[in-house]
Amino acid sequence: MTPLLKKTISQFLKIAGFLAFGILLLYFAFRGVAFDELASTLQKVNFWWIGLSLFFAVISFFSRARRWMLLIEPLGYKPSFSNTYHSLMVGYLSNYVLPRLGEVTRCVTLGKREKIPVDSLIGTVIIERVIDLMMLMLILLILLISWKDKFGAFFSEQVYQPLQQKFIELFGGTWVFWLAIVSTILVIFLLIFLFRKKLARITLVRKVKDILIGILDGLKTIYRMERKWEFVLHSVLIWFLYILMTWVVVFALEELSGLTFIDGMFLLVIGGLGMSMPVTAGFGAYHWITSRGLMVVYGFSLETGTAYAILAHESNSLLTIVLGIISYTVLMLSRKRNTNGKTES
Repeated sequence: MTPLLKKTISQFLKIAGFLAFGILLLYFAFRGVAFDELASTLQKVNFWWIGLSLFFAVISFFSRARRWMLLIEPLGYKPSFSNTYHSLMVGYLSNYVLPRLGEVTRCVTLGKREKIPVDSLIGTVIIERVIDLMMLMLILLILLISWKDKFGAFFSEQVYQPLQQKFIELFGGTWVFWLAIVSTILVIFLLIFLFRKKLARITLVRKVKDILIGILDGLKTIYRMERKWEFVLHSVLIWFLYILMTWVVVFALEELSGLTFIDGMFLLVIGGLGMSMPVTAGFGAYHWITSRGLMVVYGFSLETGTAYAILAHESNSLLTIVLGIISYTVLMLSRKRNTNGKTES
């Protein structure tokens, strides 16, 4: 078997595995849903609100492209907004093939267009992820402070209690559960301390260490950035737009129209958990956690929650795919024109 064939089979198995996992999650997401009631709910959708959500999404794409440019400039390169934006959208499109593939794809695409080392661009993407994580943690903190009862109840009922109950069924009382958690944490830290020299020789550990060092260097880069306040502004704007695009979808369904901006923050956080699952573009995972969140926290029917999940996820997915295809086409046509121009000269 040739290396190329091995790589092809490996990629196919990865795609098939992620697809199968997504289908399984979709099954769990739609299990128990009365499809006639779901269809009736979807027939009453006000699509103007979906359009407004997509408008916010487009602005967030522009803002994210500009923020990426600001991260690249300290490296000594000044990519055009057009190439940066189109590379970003091609990356998003790639995520529908394999989860996280887009982060590498957009770096490779922009690197070829602007003659920037791909490794340097990957470093900027890592910094982006750190900043996004910090913004998500800030939103989470705001929710915990302003909305502790509902927010805490959801994760307690849907995540913590089921895990605790399963553990107790297997091993005994609650004290055993907590003893196991504390003991596990202590053992992990002890093993890391005792075998730190051997761990340092492991390739994966070295890579993680390099990534952490790169993150610290990236944060220093932001501090030294000429337009650091513009970078901060775009970071805040991106997540503000994310909240808006998540929130306004509720007005498309009459049953959800009473939900507030804070509720939109909650939907963004739990939806983000679904999108972070190792499945293509959060398919299934997003639908399950969002529909259950609306049902458990607010008492809406499973059909209403599922209708919201479909509208929010599929509208954004369709927009991303369409814009990604347009960006890919623009870059290919531009490359073809440049190639023809060089041939003629």
